[in-house]
Amino acid sequence: MANLSLTFRILRKIGLNYSEEEYGQVGPITVLKKAFANPYHALLQSMMDWVIFAPLAARKIRPWLLRRMGANVGKDVFIGDHCKFDLNHSDLITLEDHAHVASGTRLLCHQRDLSGYHVGDDYAKLGYRLAPVILKKGSLVGMESMVMPGVTIGEGAIVGAGSLISKDIPDWTIAVGRPAKVVKNIPQKE
Repeated sequence: MANLSLTFRILRKIGLNYSEEEYGQVGPITVLKKAFANPYHALLQSMMDWVIFAPLAARKIRPWLLRRMGANVGKDVFIGDHCKFDLNHSDLITLEDHAHVASGTRLLCHQRDLSGYHVGDDYAKLGYRLAPVILKKGSLVGMESMVMPGVTIGEGAIVGAGSLISKDIPDWTIAVGRPAKVVKNIPQKE
């Protein structure tokens, strides 16, 4: 137990405020293993925006790189430039066939769990809520949008640029806003 307290004191001294509640019994080796669990994540994320990949980046290179990070990526997926993915939880991301993630979009699979947060509590000691992000077949998330944990964007759904998606978007609808709300149902072909 003394090792546990020493580890957290060292981490806090260097500016890393990990909570014992969140990480449990953690030692220096465990912290290093967590930090370097997938050493390719940072490299792969930075490679997503390399200019030399421009001609093939959106439809070939970025989907391939996201697969290497652990995400489930279908065929003919489009990923625009400057997108950000939850690196430590990319295994919770699913982009089905023909899904489109426009430039500057952020997909998050974790957030602080505020359900037990009260006056006087230390925010840094709160744990995280993990939940998958799923973009169904043929869906589109517009530029500079943010998709929160636990959200499924339905088949053929379109989410407008700059939206904050905190709840599921039904199949074949158009949603916009912060928070995103459905504004139109996409009609059937006649």
